[in-house]
Amino acid sequence: MKKQSNASLVLGAAFLMATSAIGPGFLTQTTVFTETLLASFGFVILISIIIDIGAQMNIWRIIAVSEKRAQDIANDVLPGLGYFLAALIVMGGLAFNIGNIAGAGLGTKVIFGISPQFGALLSGILAIGIFLVKEAGKLMDRFTQILGFVMIGLTLYVMFTAQPPVGEAVVKTFVPDKIDILAIITLVGGTVGGYITFAGGHRLIDAGVKGKEALPEVTKSSVSAIGIASIMRIFLFLAALGVVSQGLALDPSNPPASVFQLAAGNIGYKMFGVVMWAAAITSVVGAAYTSVSFIRTLSPAVEKHHKWVIVGFITVSTFVFVLIGKPVKILVLVGSLNGLILPIALGVMLIAAYKTKIVGDYKHPLWMTIFGVIIVIAMSYMGVYSLINGIPELFK
Repeated sequence: MKKQSNASLVLGAAFLMATSAIGPGFLTQTTVFTETLLASFGFVILISIIIDIGAQMNIWRIIAVSEKRAQDIANDVLPGLGYFLAALIVMGGLAFNIGNIAGAGLGTKVIFGISPQFGALLSGILAIGIFLVKEAGKLMDRFTQILGFVMIGLTLYVMFTAQPPVGEAVVKTFVPDKIDILAIITLVGGTVGGYITFAGGHRLIDAGVKGKEALPEVTKSSVSAIGIASIMRIFLFLAALGVVSQGLALDPSNPPASVFQLAAGNIGYKMFGVVMWAAAITSVVGAAYTSVSFIRTLSPAVEKHHKWVIVGFITVSTFVFVLIGKPVKILVLVGSLNGLILPIALGVMLIAAYKTKIVGDYKHPLWMTIFGVIIVIAMSYMGVYSLINGIPELFK
């Protein structure tokens, strides 16, 4: 019986992370890059998957063997660093949750024709409801799994109707016409940036799947999470490629919606509404859960009332969007800060992997350390680059 429940938890953690990654930004970025890079975008996806897996496996393993959340590991490495990391995660999570709530509102507008604000309000209430249930963890796992399958299934249908040049996509994935470094960094940041990479790792800790004996399950869950998000990305890439290869122009105001509509007509447009809503609402749940998990152990009051803090987090995100709209300048700045979270967090984890007071007698594989260091260097460079370019945007 224990093995079965563990298998369910491992899958739940994978889907929580994957659906946290698949948000409104994920849909838009994938479509826009496909339009500009065409079949060569397959190469960007391939490289980003390799980097994502390297980052994710390192972080989840070290969280599991230390049996601590990321902020506590960071504080053990350098006192105060955990508070800094938690502040970055919570700021980023809150800002992006405003965007996620906006996406949920857009999805309900497409499906039901109601105003985005009203749709966002209903979606926020639904997300809050999940955390008010006694078995909130189980319900969250099931909710993200069901909507994850719905998103993948509908996108797969649209992909087939778009009739993409699959052969060309396969060739250009390995022999691209051009390589876009910024696209790779954007995809990595969107898949394992900010709070996202910790969503599943913290979920497994909360569920008791931890310690050296749990490493095979943790590794399987971490790779599965990237696999689920990547399947969705590949299907959406092929759907968009099929549409643009036919010479059809995408609507710049909503590129992913036009892919669904051009490929499958009005029914496709309604399907986009469902996919957008599912992507947004699961990201709302993932962002709220993970952001709050970063401050739970730093404050006894938050630990005691963490469900209500999550409810407050979603409430604030919802009301900011409904009353003010998306604060674009804040999103730009936090998006730039988000690029710094992965290299800081991964760097801290790699240092922690060699501290016996944190991981005991656990020996971290050398190849994973080398892989992790390369990712830290590459993402640090691009994180600083995006921050330098992001700050001037605030003063325009």
